Amino acid sequence: MHDVVIVGAGPVGLFLACELGLAGCAVVVLEREPEPRSPWKARPLGMRGLSAASVAAFRRRGLSRPLLEASGVEAGPAADGPRRGGGHFAGMMLDPALIDLAALPYQPAGPAAEGVMTDLEAVERVLSERAAELGVEVRRGVPVEAVAQDGDTVVARAGGQEHRARWLVGCDGGRSTVRRLAGFGFAGTEPLFTGYVMLAAIADPGKLRPGFTLTPAGMYLRTPAPGYVGMLEFDGGAYDRSRRPDRDHLQAVLRRVSGTDVTLDDVHHVSTFTDRAMQATTYRQGRVLLAGDAAHVHSPLGAQGLNLGIGDAVNLGWKLAATVRGHAPDGLLDTYADERRPVAAQVLDWTRAQAAVMRPDPHAQAIQAVLRDLLATRDGATYVFGRLSGASLRLDLGGGHPLTGRDVPDLAPGDGVRLADLLRDGRGVVLDLSPGRRLRDPAARWSDRLRYAAGPARDGLGAGLGALLVRPDGVVAWAGEREPDRAAFERAAGRWFGRPAA
Repeated sequence: MHDVVIVGAGPVGLFLACELGLAGCAVVVLEREPEPRSPWKARPLGMRGLSAASVAAFRRRGLSRPLLEASGVEAGPAADGPRRGGGHFAGMMLDPALIDLAALPYQPAGPAAEGVMTDLEAVERVLSERAAELGVEVRRGVPVEAVAQDGDTVVARAGGQEHRARWLVGCDGGRSTVRRLAGFGFAGTEPLFTGYVMLAAIADPGKLRPGFTLTPAGMYLRTPAPGYVGMLEFDGGAYDRSRRPDRDHLQAVLRRVSGTDVTLDDVHHVSTFTDRAMQATTYRQGRVLLAGDAAHVHSPLGAQGLNLGIGDAVNLGWKLAATVRGHAPDGLLDTYADERRPVAAQVLDWTRAQAAVMRPDPHAQAIQAVLRDLLATRDGATYVFGRLSGASLRLDLGGGHPLTGRDVPDLAPGDGVRLADLLRDGRGVVLDLSPGRRLRDPAARWSDRLRYAAGPARDGLGAGLGALLVRPDGVVAWAGEREPDRAAFERAAGRWFGRPAA
């Protein structure tokens, strides 16, 4: 009997397992693949961009330096990695020099506010090692065959055994077995294109321009990695994963899309995808929940899928842990779907907009021309970067202060400690900036769930603030003025952390 069974040992399932293990929950992870390594996880095929919000999540758990080392990124004394570039919208690149980090709400400028290029193998290795340290068991080569639940438990049959737990979370990807077996609805829009990613031997690579290239027939991407090519053809998603394209088909598509007579000598690896955009109609059915691609699928345009899934795991982890441990306030677990479903819906629309702009027709090409002009402006580039990085995200948690609902800035209360360090053990934080330390005594009532810290915020972002209540996921749950109201703090603490200890 476990507290939680997680199905899927990808980045989302492993991050969630670490969050639950940190809180002392008994967790087992079931993974259908027998081995963790795959060419689709290693570079170049497994390369991914972690957004600033995801990098901050790793930092808050003391994992940013191991992640950077595993990713081959040199870490400076106070940096979380170098800027990886501004990103793109529909293949139209942002100029990093135009991005005004100071204009982003409550985001400190500098490397800590930027993303990191890594690969799935590095991410999973770091999370697997931490999960093992926390006592999480990962069982591989055990595909889930059945899911059943009663009022108190849920049972997953996998590998010829029954795995019983109080809760089960499906983190098993876009073709989620858990989603199907547990009867979740899945709704959205059908695809406009088929996308291809391949590692191939190209006879004449010089015929393909480097980077993203939008053409009258679609789009292709050539990276510095030898033989790595991506391409899109607007065929209504005719070649999804149910069909395996051969070399002749891939060469024909690449020639049509690029408008060249480029030749493929051999294809080593190939995968296809579409811009099908779907979302689970609910994220919870009884004692079964969904996270990551199991809850939402979309095209990889904008490279937001991994970051969206990590955001799910960070949001769900502490709430499910509080529920397991019995001190969650009423309705806390329901706030997971309330908060994360709108975020995923925005990402799905973001990818739909890019697919519409990339269509090979005169109307879309006219829109492209307008967007290029907008992206060449400081306001336009900053807006798109804010969406891609997560810096502009604000959850609707109520409260009048503009910080409420945002990821907390990495303030420095004093003595060389930063707020991210205070969140490392998975508890929430009360940051008391008031002159009289007004919240010291009331905060002590939640000392098993909240960490109290006091001192001035030295980097200026705390000007005018009297106190912050920060959830374990790094989201500001409540903000008080210079003389914070103790009763307002206690209401907020009760709302998110339950009744204080006796």
